[in-house]
Amino acid sequence: METHLSPEFASTPEGQQAEAILRNCVHCGFCTATCPTYQLLGDELDGPRGRIYQIKQVLEGEAPTRTTQLHLDRCLTCRNCETTCPSGVEYGRLVDIGRAVVDAKVERPAGEKLARWALREGMTSSLFAPAIKLGQALRPLVPAALRDKVPPRQRAGKRPQRDHARKVLMLGGCVQPTLMPNIGAATARVLDAVGVQPLLADGAGCCGAIRQHLSDHDGALADMKRNVDAWWPLVESGTIEAIVMDASGCGAMVKEYGHHLLHDPAYAERAQRISALCQDISEYLPQFAASLKTLLKNKPVDHLAYHPPCTLQHAQQVRGGAEALLRELGFEVKLPLESHLCCGSAGTYSVLQPELSKELRNRKLQHLAETAPQRIVSSNIGCIQHLQTGTTILVQHWVELLDEALHGKP
Repeated sequence: METHLSPEFASTPEGQQAEAILRNCVHCGFCTATCPTYQLLGDELDGPRGRIYQIKQVLEGEAPTRTTQLHLDRCLTCRNCETTCPSGVEYGRLVDIGRAVVDAKVERPAGEKLARWALREGMTSSLFAPAIKLGQALRPLVPAALRDKVPPRQRAGKRPQRDHARKVLMLGGCVQPTLMPNIGAATARVLDAVGVQPLLADGAGCCGAIRQHLSDHDGALADMKRNVDAWWPLVESGTIEAIVMDASGCGAMVKEYGHHLLHDPAYAERAQRISALCQDISEYLPQFAASLKTLLKNKPVDHLAYHPPCTLQHAQQVRGGAEALLRELGFEVKLPLESHLCCGSAGTYSVLQPELSKELRNRKLQHLAETAPQRIVSSNIGCIQHLQTGTTILVQHWVELLDEALHGKP
């Protein structure tokens, strides 16, 4: 696609990156067939091809409007379009650039600005945990619109304390330890069972995804640098063999640290190393399949439906690991129809675009229910929480199920 950037953007790193991405776009339209919002709304401007043209126009000097902003806001950044694009267009990176440019030029209403500030600052704040605990205590009194975002308090069980020669880093993240602490604890117990010691580095926190997708790129870079600094002593010393993620959204972000910090001479090399070491738990754990089969005590359930998060199958391009391992361990695992489509969670999307989000959730749950599962399993806290708000079937991380099979309920 021929592009002529305006002088305002032509010499900036973001403009040059956007121009390189746009150059690969051939306007074929394969992406529209796999775009969730286009499937729901049927509007070209709410599909990848239409959004690409809107971003291109803005970068070429056309003034964006609130309508432009709305169409970009409706994008889930699920990156399904990248999976189906024959030209390898890096749409996710382009839409982040486009959103930042449009948000700098188009004033948002006060309510929207407040909501985005609250998400950006609140979810990454030390006050998030006590606020959620208060919300859980008062949950019956919380308005229905907010109750879905405050899950009941979860029992986590104890983390292992044994030392092992093999060690990996884990990231607690910003919301998972508060909302669903058993995911991290279960991952730690499963790793311990196969002789791997999970470590948490003091000072590490949010991966940066929340700020990045809310157009706070400087804040996202600060989060990334903080994590690189916290992890680097363990990486440099050779203490750990991998950085293992049990939240696929965080994994998708950390795997791109090398890209985001490429032009920072103080961090570029270290960020590349961090990204190279990062693995989703579904990539790391299959090497221990034989040991897990020996250790397995019981199967709490048999029939499972697996929802692969977009951050895993599209952003990380990791497919099949979790369900293949569970099948090898004797579970019956089914993928629903439209397993490639987003469930509507998409980080903060379910808060900022509740109607579209619920439509996608209900569509996903209908297909999951058609497999007649005893439980639904997934790989990311956002998907798990979002799906659970629409069904009475237990939704959990697949590693929690595996932990229960190994050790019983926490």
